[in-house]
Amino acid sequence: MYSIILFTPIITAIIAGFGWKFIGIRGAQVLTTGGLFLIAVLSWFAFLTFDGNDDVVTVARWIDSGTMVADWAIRVDMLTLVMLVVVTSVSALVHLYSFGYMAHDENFREGEEVLRGACIIDLRHVSLRWPSGHRP
Repeated sequence: MYSIILFTPIITAIIAGFGWKFIGIRGAQVLTTGGLFLIAVLSWFAFLTFDGNDDVVTVARWIDSGTMVADWAIRVDMLTLVMLVVVTSVSALVHLYSFGYMAHDENFREGEEVLRGACIIDLRHVSLRWPSGHRP
């Protein structure tokens, strides 16, 4: 579930950004907004079912050299889940609202890419934050 939350924004942004000529502008809107609502729902589910124990979810092995191992991992704790809920919920609602208020704008493509980029940057900050110390 956490991998879906992490990778959905970048996958939908790539599909919408490079494939908007094939799926259309409305298709790109629906794809990116639907992806955001999906991860917002998954973030709420993870938040509401959190049992209080911190978890480390390994996404991929980054470096494995001798005794040194560095993984690309996500530490899931209450702060991470609260930030996921806030960022994804607000981003999803802003994307949904943009259907109407940017529909008549002649520079719509630039605005849509700003929204998509802001969402990816926000989720990167939430998911790749550096832990501030060691936890038992």
